[in-house]
Amino acid sequence: MNKRFAARLSRLTDLPTLQTFKGLVPLASLKRQRLRISFDIDDTLACQALHSDAEPSRLPAFIHRWLGEPLRIGTRSLIRELRRQNCSVWIYTSSGRTPAYIRRWLMLHGIHVDGVVNSVRHKHALTARGLSHAPSKLPSAFDIDLHVDDSEGVQIEGLRHGFRVVVVRPDDRQWAQQVLGAVAQAQRQMSRQQQSVRRAKVVQGAQVV
Repeated sequence: MNKRFAARLSRLTDLPTLQTFKGLVPLASLKRQRLRISFDIDDTLACQALHSDAEPSRLPAFIHRWLGEPLRIGTRSLIRELRRQNCSVWIYTSSGRTPAYIRRWLMLHGIHVDGVVNSVRHKHALTARGLSHAPSKLPSAFDIDLHVDDSEGVQIEGLRHGFRVVVVRPDDRQWAQQVLGAVAQAQRQMSRQQQSVRRAKVVQGAQVV
């Protein structure tokens, strides 16, 4: 072993091991490059008229009253931008709305989502993990990298259970920019984590040799 390689190996062995990083972040998030983001519905995407304007629609108003709820203005352009950045878009709600209802409601506005978590699916995930002190939401159980919610309580749960949350107020007109800023930060964090895992693999490979 030459001196230059020995010095490099010495520096690398000071880095956390691959096993350490497996404990910090979901392994699935480290393997994939695509960021997965989820949105709450009540007071986040579906806001009251006194808090936010609604997305305009070409469909008659009675259709929306029958099939859906007002969608917060700025949602469509935000989802388009997230798609442009190759993000996977999900819905995560603690309500009992069915996935079929949610998908139909969003399709009225030309929005497709990759996954839906409602109260039923959430409870199944908690039961499977045997959690006694269950959080109201657990995005990490579905490999979600960033959750958007109006509740600061969910953000506190995120700190306790290790998932990222960006809080947006129902009356915040700059909410979309806030979400995009949080996405950029999450992407940087994921990139650093992936780089660290690759370095840890180099260390393990060198130690085997």
